Amino acid sequence: MLHQSGMKYLKLYLVGYFVLLIGAGLALWQAGVLDDIPGIWLAIGMIVAVGFGIMLAVASTPRAVTTTTTRDV
Repeated sequence: MLHQSGMKYLKLYLVGYFVLLIGAGLALWQAGVLDDIPGIWLAIGMIVAVGFGIMLAVASTPRAVTTTTTRDV
């Protein structure tokens, strides 16, 4: 059950992060900031931002704790 809950939050975090990136990109485009930046640097920046978001999402998910018990007979 913990594993499924962690995956749900991971997906929700990534969706929120991508919505944030799209919103920031649209705001910069509307302001005309992106007109002066070559396309290759925009692509590199997006790849870095997506990679950073995935790293943050994985780091923020709860770890599954497994315990092993031994029984002395």
